[in-house]
Amino acid sequence: MRIAGVVLCPWEKGQRADACAGAGAGDRHALERGKAATHLAQAGSPLARTSLGSGLWLGLGLTLLACSDAIRRITTQPLWRWLLHAQIALLPLALLLTGAFNDLSLLKEYANRQDIFDNALVQHLTLLAGTVLPALLIGVPLGIWCSFATARQVPVFAVLNVIQTIPSVALFGLLIAPLAGLVKAWPWLGTLGVAGTGLTPALIALVLYALLPLVRGVVAGLNQVPRDVLESARAMGMSASQRFIHVQLPLALPVFLRSLRVVMVQTVGMAVIAALIGAGGFGALVFQGLLSSAVDLVLLGVIPVIALAVLIDALFDLWIALLKVTNDD
Repeated sequence: MRIAGVVLCPWEKGQRADACAGAGAGDRHALERGKAATHLAQAGSPLARTSLGSGLWLGLGLTLLACSDAIRRITTQPLWRWLLHAQIALLPLALLLTGAFNDLSLLKEYANRQDIFDNALVQHLTLLAGTVLPALLIGVPLGIWCSFATARQVPVFAVLNVIQTIPSVALFGLLIAPLAGLVKAWPWLGTLGVAGTGLTPALIALVLYALLPLVRGVVAGLNQVPRDVLESARAMGMSASQRFIHVQLPLALPVFLRSLRVVMVQTVGMAVIAALIGAGGFGALVFQGLLSSAVDLVLLGVIPVIALAVLIDALFDLWIALLKVTNDD
């Protein structure tokens, strides 16, 4: 594998070449485990299950960390870093699509519960979209309003900080009684899907949690625009609205995108807890697996959440890298 690292990255020597070979080593080990699972499944009972041990998961995790460290040393360009990171996932994804891991117990669990898995995916994406869109509609105008005067930021951030400190399970529980009371007082709300449990309290809580990083990102992005740039725009005859649209917003966009990335990754993870109040999503699989002590079922819910969070983070990294290249040009 060291030879592969030297061939793929001939400009790197020593430890860096070893680290560059880590991706290939991890993929090779994954393929070998897939073949071993197939052999054990064919030799054993049809009801037998073959799963990966904790040592392999730990080894793969360390391999990914080594690869990430090597990529950061190879180049400082965000776009090239993103492309190199993307290559790490290509071979495992290709092996998964070709059926090399079909005899692993995790894939058998997926085959048995594919309809449930697909419904959980739709519900999780619904929670994500239903959180991010209202949070943008509330958080962006609120952040812009706060950026115009420092005095406005103190009470707004005080309230948002208090909300952020409330544990998610507690906030979900606190919303059950008020929403149930509203439905009892105005039954027509029930026809709209409002209820004390389910999607409504989950979305309200997730939106409240999303506001702090979103508002802070908008304020930080607008405030970091150099005053000299604004003075130059004013000297060119730009009005206040023109300066805001053509100068402040483009310069604040990278900071805002980073805060939006935090919001989306945070929402993907916290949506798992929302299953406790009947909101569905991958959290339903996780808690069902915990209650039945089924490790494969837990992993069937956890791994897609991790993959979705990593995918969102990678897409935002690509967006920010492309934005940086465009601004440099």
